Amino acid sequence: MRMLLDTDVLLDFAVGRDPHMNTSARLLEWASLHSGQCAVAWHSLANIHYLTKGKSSEFLDDLLEFVVVPPTGTREMKHALDLGFSDLEDAMQAAAAALFKAQIIVTRNTKDFRKSPIGAVTPAEAVTLLR
Repeated sequence: MRMLLDTDVLLDFAVGRDPHMNTSARLLEWASLHSGQCAVAWHSLANIHYLTKGKSSEFLDDLLEFVVVPPTGTREMKHALDLGFSDLEDAMQAAAAALFKAQIIVTRNTKDFRKSPIGAVTPAEAVTLLR
C-alpha cells in the first residue's frame, strides 16, 4: 500500500499528542518495515521543524531513512492550485500524493481532502487497511 502521511499524523508522533500518538506510531512502524511505501510532502518537513521549534531534527533524520519525499516543482504547484482546495497546504499534500502515486492520503482531516484525486483516510482506517 502506497500512502502519503499528512503533517498532522507525523506531528502526533513527533510531539507525542495523545490520543493520536499510538496510531501514528503504528503507521510509522509499518512504514519503517516497508521502506519506500510511504511519502511525506517536502513542505511537511519544514512545517514540523517550525512547529516543534527546531526540536525535530533527529525525528526528521530518522524518518528520511524510510519515507520518500516526492520531488515537486512548478508543475506540481500549478496542479495543487488547480485542485480548488480552500487550503493551499492541503492541496500541496494532494499534489505530492499524486506525484508519488499514493493509493491513500493518511490524515486526521479527511474532510479537507474532499476534492483530492487521492482518497483520504484517518490514521485508524489506514491501520485497519494494513492488517
